[in-house]
Amino acid sequence: MAVAIITGASKGLGRALATALAERGWDLVLDARTGNALEDAAREARKYGTRVVAAVGDVTDAAHRAELVAAARGLGGLDLLVNNASALGAEPLVRLEELPLEGLRAALETNVVAALGLVREALPLLRAGGRDGDGGAVVSVSSDAAVEAYGTWGGYGASKAALDQLSAVLAAEEPGLRVWAVDPGDMRTDLYAAAVPDDDAWRPEPAAAVPAFLRLLDERPRRASGRYVASALVETEGDR
Repeated sequence: MAVAIITGASKGLGRALATALAERGWDLVLDARTGNALEDAAREARKYGTRVVAAVGDVTDAAHRAELVAAARGLGGLDLLVNNASALGAEPLVRLEELPLEGLRAALETNVVAALGLVREALPLLRAGGRDGDGGAVVSVSSDAAVEAYGTWGGYGASKAALDQLSAVLAAEEPGLRVWAVDPGDMRTDLYAAAVPDDDAWRPEPAAAVPAFLRLLDERPRRASGRYVASALVETEGDR
Protein backbone atom coordinates (compact mmCIF):
# COMPACT_ATOMS: atom_id res chain seq x y z
CA MET A 1 0.00 0.00 0.00
CA ALA A 2 1.40 3.43 -0.94
CA VAL A 3 2.09 5.91 1.87
CA ALA A 4 2.15 9.71 1.72
CA ILE A 5 3.02 12.50 4.14
CA ILE A 6 1.08 15.71 3.48
CA THR A 7 1.82 18.83 5.50
CA GLY A 8 -0.75 21.54 5.96
CA ALA A 9 -3.46 18.94 5.42
CA SER A 10 -6.29 20.24 7.62
CA LYS A 11 -7.85 22.37 4.87
CA GLY A 12 -7.37 23.78 1.40
CA LEU A 13 -5.20 21.98 -1.12
CA GLY A 14 -3.63 19.68 1.46
CA ARG A 15 -6.98 18.33 2.57
CA ALA A 16 -8.28 18.01 -0.99
CA LEU A 17 -5.19 16.05 -2.02
CA ALA A 18 -5.41 13.84 1.07
CA THR A 19 -9.02 12.95 0.26
CA ALA A 20 -8.15 12.15 -3.37
CA LEU A 21 -5.24 9.88 -2.38
CA ALA A 22 -7.34 8.14 0.28
CA GLU A 23 -9.96 7.42 -2.37
CA ARG A 24 -7.19 5.72 -4.34
CA GLY A 25 -6.23 3.57 -1.35
CA TRP A 26 -3.19 5.48 -0.09
CA ASP A 27 -2.28 5.40 3.59
CA LEU A 28 -1.64 8.88 4.93
CA VAL A 29 0.29 10.85 7.51
CA LEU A 30 -1.36 14.25 7.80
CA ASP A 31 0.07 17.30 9.53
CA ALA A 32 -1.39 20.63 10.66
CA ARG A 33 -1.18 22.96 13.62
CA THR A 34 -4.92 22.93 14.40
CA GLY A 35 -6.08 19.69 15.94
CA ASN A 36 -9.84 19.87 15.39
CA ALA A 37 -9.54 20.75 11.71
CA LEU A 38 -6.87 18.11 11.16
CA GLU A 39 -8.93 15.37 12.80
CA ASP A 40 -11.88 16.37 10.64
CA ALA A 41 -9.73 15.98 7.52
CA ALA A 42 -8.43 12.63 8.76
CA ARG A 43 -11.96 11.42 9.45
CA GLU A 44 -12.95 12.30 5.89
CA ALA A 45 -9.99 10.35 4.49
CA ARG A 46 -10.70 7.32 6.69
CA LYS A 47 -14.12 6.94 5.05
CA TYR A 48 -12.30 5.20 2.20
CA GLY A 49 -10.93 2.49 4.49
CA THR A 50 -7.38 3.77 4.48
CA ARG A 51 -5.06 4.14 7.45
CA VAL A 52 -4.57 7.77 8.48
CA VAL A 53 -2.25 9.20 11.12
CA ALA A 54 -3.16 12.77 12.13
CA ALA A 55 -0.13 14.43 13.74
CA VAL A 56 -0.73 17.88 15.22
CA GLY A 57 2.32 20.10 15.25
CA ASP A 58 4.44 22.69 13.47
CA VAL A 59 6.75 21.63 10.64
CA THR A 60 9.35 24.11 11.89
CA ASP A 61 9.81 21.80 14.90
CA ALA A 62 12.45 19.15 14.20
CA ALA A 63 10.87 16.74 16.68
CA HIS A 64 7.54 17.03 14.89
CA ARG A 65 9.18 16.34 11.52
CA ALA A 66 10.76 13.22 13.00
CA GLU A 67 7.32 12.21 14.30
CA LEU A 68 5.84 12.47 10.80
CA VAL A 69 8.54 10.28 9.28
CA ALA A 70 8.29 7.76 12.11
CA ALA A 71 4.55 7.54 11.49
CA ALA A 72 5.17 6.83 7.80
CA ARG A 73 7.67 4.16 8.75
CA GLY A 74 5.03 2.61 10.98
CA LEU A 75 2.67 2.45 8.00
CA GLY A 76 5.26 0.58 5.97
CA GLY A 77 7.44 3.21 4.29
CA LEU A 78 7.09 6.41 2.29
CA ASP A 79 6.27 6.87 -1.39
CA LEU A 80 5.28 10.54 -1.48
CA LEU A 81 6.13 13.63 0.54
CA VAL A 82 4.04 16.75 -0.09
CA ASN A 83 5.48 19.98 1.30
CA ASN A 84 2.26 22.00 1.38
CA ALA A 85 2.40 23.87 4.70
CA SER A 86 3.02 27.55 4.04
CA ALA A 87 3.39 30.88 5.85
CA LEU A 88 2.82 34.30 4.30
CA GLY A 89 5.22 36.42 6.35
CA ALA A 90 2.56 39.07 6.94
CA GLU A 91 -1.23 38.96 7.14
CA PRO A 92 -2.45 40.78 5.15
CA LEU A 93 0.46 41.05 2.75
CA VAL A 94 2.36 44.33 2.68
CA ARG A 95 4.91 46.08 0.48
CA LEU A 96 8.56 45.20 1.02
CA GLU A 97 9.21 48.54 2.74
CA GLU A 98 6.70 47.49 5.41
CA LEU A 99 7.49 43.76 5.59
CA PRO A 100 8.74 42.87 9.08
CA LEU A 101 12.04 41.04 8.83
CA GLU A 102 10.82 38.58 11.44
CA GLY A 103 7.87 37.87 9.15
CA LEU A 104 10.19 37.12 6.24
CA ARG A 105 12.23 34.85 8.49
CA ALA A 106 9.05 33.03 9.54
CA ALA A 107 8.02 32.52 5.91
CA LEU A 108 11.46 31.20 5.00
CA GLU A 109 11.51 28.96 8.08
CA THR A 110 8.19 27.33 7.21
CA ASN A 111 8.30 27.34 3.42
CA VAL A 112 11.97 26.49 2.88
CA VAL A 113 13.92 25.44 5.97
CA ALA A 114 11.23 23.14 7.36
CA ALA A 115 10.60 21.67 3.91
CA LEU A 116 14.29 20.78 3.55
CA GLY A 117 14.37 19.46 7.10
CA LEU A 118 11.48 17.12 6.38
CA VAL A 119 13.03 15.96 3.11
CA ARG A 120 16.30 15.19 4.88
CA GLU A 121 14.49 13.27 7.61
CA ALA A 122 12.51 11.31 5.02
CA LEU A 123 15.23 10.60 2.44
CA PRO A 124 16.05 7.03 3.53
CA LEU A 125 12.39 6.03 3.25
CA LEU A 126 11.89 7.93 0.00
CA ARG A 127 14.90 6.25 -1.63
CA ALA A 128 13.37 2.86 -0.83
CA GLY A 129 9.82 3.88 -1.76
CA GLY A 130 7.95 4.25 -5.02
CA ARG A 131 6.71 1.58 -7.34
CA ASP A 132 8.66 -1.64 -6.82
CA GLY A 133 11.24 0.27 -4.80
CA ASP A 134 12.22 2.56 -7.67
CA GLY A 135 12.24 5.67 -5.48
CA GLY A 136 9.56 7.90 -4.06
CA ALA A 137 8.44 11.39 -5.00
CA VAL A 138 8.64 14.82 -3.39
CA VAL A 139 6.07 17.48 -4.27
CA SER A 140 6.65 21.05 -3.15
CA VAL A 141 3.66 23.34 -3.55
CA SER A 142 4.89 26.47 -5.28
CA SER A 143 3.18 29.66 -6.47
CA ASP A 144 3.14 31.96 -9.46
CA ALA A 145 4.53 34.54 -7.02
CA ALA A 146 7.79 32.58 -7.20
CA VAL A 147 8.31 33.58 -10.83
CA GLU A 148 6.22 36.75 -11.26
CA ALA A 149 6.67 40.11 -9.52
CA TYR A 150 3.42 41.08 -7.77
CA GLY A 151 3.23 44.00 -5.39
CA THR A 152 2.99 42.91 -1.71
CA TRP A 153 3.86 39.30 -2.58
CA GLY A 154 7.65 39.82 -2.31
CA GLY A 155 8.39 37.96 0.90
CA TYR A 156 6.11 35.01 0.20
CA GLY A 157 7.23 34.89 -3.45
CA ALA A 158 10.89 34.91 -2.44
CA SER A 159 10.32 31.97 -0.12
CA LYS A 160 8.55 30.00 -2.85
CA ALA A 161 11.31 30.84 -5.36
CA ALA A 162 13.80 29.46 -2.87
CA LEU A 163 11.67 26.33 -2.50
CA ASP A 164 11.63 25.92 -6.29
CA GLN A 165 15.43 26.10 -6.41
CA LEU A 166 15.77 23.72 -3.49
CA SER A 167 13.53 21.26 -5.36
CA ALA A 168 15.58 21.60 -8.55
CA VAL A 169 18.84 20.90 -6.73
CA LEU A 170 17.32 17.97 -4.85
CA ALA A 171 16.26 16.50 -8.21
CA ALA A 172 19.83 16.83 -9.50
CA GLU A 173 21.28 15.25 -6.37
CA GLU A 174 18.69 12.45 -6.07
CA PRO A 175 18.11 11.12 -9.62
CA GLY A 176 16.35 8.08 -8.19
CA LEU A 177 13.51 10.27 -6.91
CA ARG A 178 10.91 12.35 -8.70
CA VAL A 179 10.96 15.91 -7.37
CA TRP A 180 8.24 18.25 -8.54
CA ALA A 181 7.52 21.88 -7.72
CA VAL A 182 3.88 22.50 -8.63
CA ASP A 183 2.14 25.85 -8.91
CA PRO A 184 -1.53 25.05 -8.23
CA GLY A 185 -2.78 28.42 -9.50
CA ASP A 186 -5.40 30.67 -7.94
CA MET A 187 -7.51 28.94 -5.31
CA ARG A 188 -10.13 29.91 -2.76
CA THR A 189 -8.23 29.22 0.44
CA ASP A 190 -7.91 30.64 3.92
CA LEU A 191 -4.29 31.47 3.10
CA TYR A 192 -5.30 33.68 0.19
CA ALA A 193 -8.06 35.29 2.25
CA ALA A 194 -5.50 36.15 4.93
CA ALA A 195 -3.11 37.49 2.29
CA VAL A 196 -5.61 39.74 0.51
CA PRO A 197 -8.73 40.01 2.69
CA ASP A 198 -10.43 42.66 0.56
CA ASP A 199 -10.29 40.58 -2.66
CA ASP A 200 -13.65 38.87 -3.09
CA ALA A 201 -13.18 37.83 -6.74
CA TRP A 202 -14.25 34.30 -7.64
CA ARG A 203 -11.58 31.62 -7.41
CA PRO A 204 -11.80 27.84 -7.91
CA GLU A 205 -11.86 25.47 -4.97
CA PRO A 206 -8.55 23.71 -4.21
CA ALA A 207 -9.98 20.41 -5.43
CA ALA A 208 -9.81 21.78 -8.98
CA ALA A 209 -6.01 21.57 -8.86
CA VAL A 210 -5.88 17.99 -7.55
CA PRO A 211 -6.09 16.25 -10.97
CA ALA A 212 -2.80 17.86 -11.93
CA PHE A 213 -1.03 16.32 -8.93
CA LEU A 214 -2.62 12.95 -9.61
CA ARG A 215 -1.48 13.09 -13.21
CA LEU A 216 2.12 13.54 -12.13
CA LEU A 217 1.81 10.53 -9.84
CA ASP A 218 0.14 8.42 -12.52
CA GLU A 219 2.75 9.25 -15.16
CA ARG A 220 5.72 9.06 -12.84
CA PRO A 221 7.86 6.84 -15.11
CA ARG A 222 7.51 9.35 -17.98
CA ARG A 223 7.36 12.65 -16.08
CA ALA A 224 10.77 14.08 -15.28
CA SER A 225 11.47 16.09 -12.19
CA GLY A 226 10.89 19.81 -12.60
CA ARG A 227 8.48 22.68 -12.13
CA TYR A 228 4.90 22.36 -13.34
CA VAL A 229 1.83 24.57 -13.48
CA ALA A 230 -1.35 22.72 -12.53
CA SER A 231 -3.53 24.30 -15.18
CA ALA A 232 -1.17 23.22 -17.96
CA LEU A 233 -1.17 19.63 -16.70
CA VAL A 234 -4.95 19.51 -16.57
CA GLU A 235 -5.39 21.15 -19.99
CA THR A 236 -3.08 18.64 -21.67
CA GLU A 237 -4.49 15.57 -19.94
CA GLY A 238 -5.79 14.28 -23.26
CA ASP A 239 -2.24 14.17 -24.64
CA ARG A 240 -1.19 11.19 -22.55
